[in-house]
Amino acid sequence: MNQLKSREPGSVTLPGTLSEPLRAELVAFRRDLHMHPELGNQEFRTTAALKARLEAAGLAPEVLPGGTGLFCDIGSRAVGRSMLAIRADIDALPIPDAKTVAYRSTVANRAHACGHDVHTTTVLGAGLVLAELDRQGLLPNAVRLVFQPAEEVLPGGAADVVEAGVLDGVGRIIAVHCDPRVDAGKIGLRAGPITSACDRLEITLDGPGGHTARPHLTTDLVTAAARVATDVPAVLARRVDARSGLSVTWGRIEAGHAPNVIPQHAELSGTVRCLDLPAWRDAPDLVHAAIDEVATLHRAKSTVTYVRGVPPVVNDPVVAELLRDAMAARRGPYAIEDTEQSLGGEDFSWYLEHVPGAMARLGVRTPGDTRVRDLHAGDFDVDERCIEAGVELFTAAALLDAMPQS
Repeated sequence: MNQLKSREPGSVTLPGTLSEPLRAELVAFRRDLHMHPELGNQEFRTTAALKARLEAAGLAPEVLPGGTGLFCDIGSRAVGRSMLAIRADIDALPIPDAKTVAYRSTVANRAHACGHDVHTTTVLGAGLVLAELDRQGLLPNAVRLVFQPAEEVLPGGAADVVEAGVLDGVGRIIAVHCDPRVDAGKIGLRAGPITSACDRLEITLDGPGGHTARPHLTTDLVTAAARVATDVPAVLARRVDARSGLSVTWGRIEAGHAPNVIPQHAELSGTVRCLDLPAWRDAPDLVHAAIDEVATLHRAKSTVTYVRGVPPVVNDPVVAELLRDAMAARRGPYAIEDTEQSLGGEDFSWYLEHVPGAMARLGVRTPGDTRVRDLHAGDFDVDERCIEAGVELFTAAALLDAMPQS
C-alpha cells in the first residue's frame, strides 16, 4: 500500500531510515573499498563486491559492457512514469595514501582520495533500503542505481554509461560529491552550475639546443617553457570575459638533463577550466592561439594536444529542489547549505546532456574540525557519519520523486 500522500517536506514521515546493523555494514563496506582502490576501467574487485551484495538483497544487477561498473533496477515502473536514477562513481586516484588509519590503502600509489568509496557506499545503502521498502509495497516507482567506472579518466566514464543505454527509461538523475568544507550530516546545494568544465592540455616545445654559454645562438627552450607557463594564462586573462572563469593551471613541466646544456625538448601539461559553456566551447582555439603566440616569440616550435574533458555540471532547478526537499524531510532545513560553483570538473555533466538532474555536495567534515583537508590529497578522509546522511538523502529523494505530482 502506498503511504506517501504529499510531496510537501515535513508533511509526511518518510519510511526508509537506516537501521544500525546496516549502518555498521556500510561503514565496513566503505572501509574495504578504501583499502582496495582501483583505477578507472580497472574496478573489477569493486564491481564484483557491489554485484554480490545487490544479488544477496534479491536484486539483479547488470555489469556494464566494459566489464567494470554496473546498474541495477529496484521496483516496478509505474504506468506512464520514468525512473529516477541515482549515480555513484567507483574509481580511485593514482596517488599514495598518506594516512595512518587501519583502513588505509593496501595498494601502492592508489587511494580513494576523492571520496568515490563514499559515493559508492551511499548509493549501495540507498539501494538496499529501497529494496526493502519495495518488498513492503512502499516504493511507488522504480529506481535505477548506476555505479559508474572511470570518472577520473577524461572525458569520463559517464559517456560510456550513456552510450550503453543506461539512461533508457530514466527521467531524472541525482548524485552527490564529497565536500570537506561541509559538516557531515549536511549537504551543500545550488541550482544552476555547480562545477566547471575541465579539459586536459599537453604541450611540447622543440628547438635546436645548444650550450648555456651561447643562448643567443639557439632557442633558449627552458626560458621558452617558463614563459609559456606564465604568459599563456596572462594572455588568456585579457582575451576572455573574466566572468567565464577561464583558467589554465600547470601540473607538470619537464626540460633538460644537464646544467650547461640548453635542451632540444620541453613538455608542459595541465588543465583548462572554465565556468560557463560558451567559454568552454571557445577554449581550444583561444588556448592554441595563445600558446603559439608565446612560443613563437621565443623561437620555439610548439605542438599542442588539447583533450576535451567535461562540460560544467548544471543542476536542473526542479531536481535541485527535489534534493532540497529530501534533505529537509530527513534532517530539516538547517541541514542544507548554499554552495558556490567550483572550478572542479565532474563527468556527471554528461548525463545532464540527456536528462535533467542535480548533484549535491555531501558534507564529510567532522563538526568542529578546523583542519583543512582537500580532495585529491593523500591525507583525505571523511567523517563516516556522512554515509548515513547520503543514504537518507537518496532514499527520501526516491520516495518524494515517486509521489503523485500536484
